[in-house]
Amino acid sequence: MNFTRETKIGEILENAPEKAEVLLGAGMHCLGCPASQEETLEEACQVHGIDVNELVNQLNA
Repeated sequence: MNFTRETKIGEILENAPEKAEVLLGAGMHCLGCPASQEETLEEACQVHGIDVNELVNQLNA
């Protein structure tokens, strides 16, 4: 799966659960929150003050 800024957190966790470690390492500790499931990477990064481009690169590495 290729991740983009528009990829939803729920999609990542469903299709690549091993990437949860990357999200947690970036500071996204609310992965179990129902609202986070429908957030895009870009939206979540804005809330958490994370550089979305850097996170997308990490997820696609």
